[in-house]
Amino acid sequence: MKVWEIGEQQGLGSLRAATRPEPETTRGHAIIKVRASALNHRDLMIIAKRYGANVRPETRVPLSDGAGEVIAIGEGVTDVKIGDRVVANMFADWTEGAWVPGLFGADYGNTIDGWATERLSAPARSLAKIPDHLSWEEAATIASAGVTAWNILEPFGHLKAGDTVLALGTGGVSVWGLQLAKAAGARVIITSSSDQKLAKVKALGADIGINYKTTPDWDKAVLDATHGAGADIVLETVGTGTLTRSINAAAFNGRIGMVGGLDAGQPQLFGLVAKNAVLGGITVGNRRMLVDMLKSVGAAKIKPAVDKVFAFDDMPKAYAYLESAAHIGKVVVRHD
Repeated sequence: MKVWEIGEQQGLGSLRAATRPEPETTRGHAIIKVRASALNHRDLMIIAKRYGANVRPETRVPLSDGAGEVIAIGEGVTDVKIGDRVVANMFADWTEGAWVPGLFGADYGNTIDGWATERLSAPARSLAKIPDHLSWEEAATIASAGVTAWNILEPFGHLKAGDTVLALGTGGVSVWGLQLAKAAGARVIITSSSDQKLAKVKALGADIGINYKTTPDWDKAVLDATHGAGADIVLETVGTGTLTRSINAAAFNGRIGMVGGLDAGQPQLFGLVAKNAVLGGITVGNRRMLVDMLKSVGAAKIKPAVDKVFAFDDMPKAYAYLESAAHIGKVVVRHD
């Protein structure tokens, strides 16, 4: 079977195609025929040695996100059966409960092989069934960006109808946050450097778009748009460089879920005290969150925002497109 490997991890040129034997059925695992996979910004960081400990072998198969059909199961597997349409939680061993050290030891596309393959042998404990209304390409976007957004909005943010949600940028986490928040009856403000992108996210349901290039004081714009109240929940997807403005834009008793590491800076944190706001670090989520999110997606018939789909043989082109930052939502690879 064909796979993609991260190679020497010197950038986009390191990604390479390879051939491997078909995976064998083992206890506790299911073999999945991969139908689609999706890229995240960390995939660019991994192939450039800018993510984590950087001790991955050149043969590591990348991508934490994908969707496929179970075609075989090993001894002891009871949660899924042959024919099930599934995705996998990004951290295979994080089934429920709080984050604990060691979970990075079973991280798809990083410390264990990921979804850039025709067949994947996956620990069955990490799998969850996908709603019938989702295509393979749509389902492939869920496990990292979708669960991260869900974790910020629900377990951490305690989202309720009528809340105001602020999402920074138009990447996968922010657009998933937009769609999940709107399905729950929230008002959503989203930022971008492009008026064209803001027009597209408004078509997806965003109530207010703010161009942070033409409106550098976008935190004040959020306060103006909310009559001084601020955002109840903030999806801080950029980093400490924007954190001061995110705090400024937050409501009293607001919740700021921080996932981004793209922009480093020296944030002013006293606003957290002044507003009695909460800042939380978010590392995707556990399988219980994935299952809960999938129930919500199925009930609301949410259709994830897929920006562009590439062929499996064009994996390097998908990486290059993601690096261009031209996307809104998710960049997906079709494996059929």
